[in-house]
Amino acid sequence: MPYAPIVIDREALTIMSVPFPDLETLENTAEAIGSNMFEGFQPTRRGIEIIRDYCLGKISFAQLAAAAKEKAYEK
Repeated sequence: MPYAPIVIDREALTIMSVPFPDLETLENTAEAIGSNMFEGFQPTRRGIEIIRDYCLGKISFAQLAAAAKEKAYEK
């Protein structure tokens, strides 16, 4: 699949309209998404929410891995 840029709004603190509590979390999440996009990851709103929640400590690594295994990010 061809590369498709994602919309990051540092002023509104959103990535693809997913809200973030602060700039640091937004940038950490954007970095993680960007790295994975080089491996073929196609970000979805749900996928961004999952990665954001992991960066914020709201879900564990085990939960992140389970979401990836179940392809929950595609929903």
